[in-house]
Amino acid sequence: MKDQRVAYFRKLLEQLLESLDATVRIARWQGPETIPEPLNVSAGKLLDRLGTANRLAADKYAGPPPVVACMSAMSSATQRLDAAYVEYRKSLEGTGAQKEEAAVLLDAELLSVKAESDRWS
Repeated sequence: MKDQRVAYFRKLLEQLLESLDATVRIARWQGPETIPEPLNVSAGKLLDRLGTANRLAADKYAGPPPVVACMSAMSSATQRLDAAYVEYRKSLEGTGAQKEEAAVLLDAELLSVKAESDRWS
C-alpha cells in the first residue's frame, strides 16, 4: 500500500511494539548484568509513542477500502496495546507475583498483536 498514512502508522505501531517489548523485558530483568542502554532508550520512548499512536487511532479514516481496513486494524491493535499497558501499570503497586503476572499478560498481548500484523502490513 502506498498511502503515506498507512506507512507512517505502521512504522509508529512497530516502534510502539518495540517500546512495550523493552518495557516487559526490563520488568522481568534478572541477573547481575545491567540493563542494556538500547533497551532503556526504547522503553523511555514508550509514552510518547503510545500517545502518538492513540491520537492516530482516534482519527476517522476515509479513502479506498483497503486503506481504511488497514488503518482500522492498526487502530484496533493500538487500542488493545494501550488497554494492556494500562492494566500492566495498575499492577505495579502490587506484589512481586502480581507484577510478574502483569508482565506476562502484557507480553501475551504483544505476541497476539504481532501475530495479527498481516492485517496491517
